[in-house]
Amino acid sequence: MLRPSENIITTPHESYYSLVIAVAKRARQITEELEAKGEDMIEKPVDLAVQDFVAGKYDIVEPEILHGKL
Repeated sequence: MLRPSENIITTPHESYYSLVIAVAKRARQITEELEAKGEDMIEKPVDLAVQDFVAGKYDIVEPEILHGKL
């Protein structure tokens, strides 16, 4: 499994918790998409999700409340 450093994926204002949640949600999407197509999973969905974030295909968006701005 690809284990990139947290700072490769997140920006300074993002939390590790947000990263974990975002990867889990993307992995769930990948699983649902493959099941809808009737395809088998060759790679683990979490690995694919991490690769998507490392490649910059998806960004992590946190609500303003996490930044103390609300």
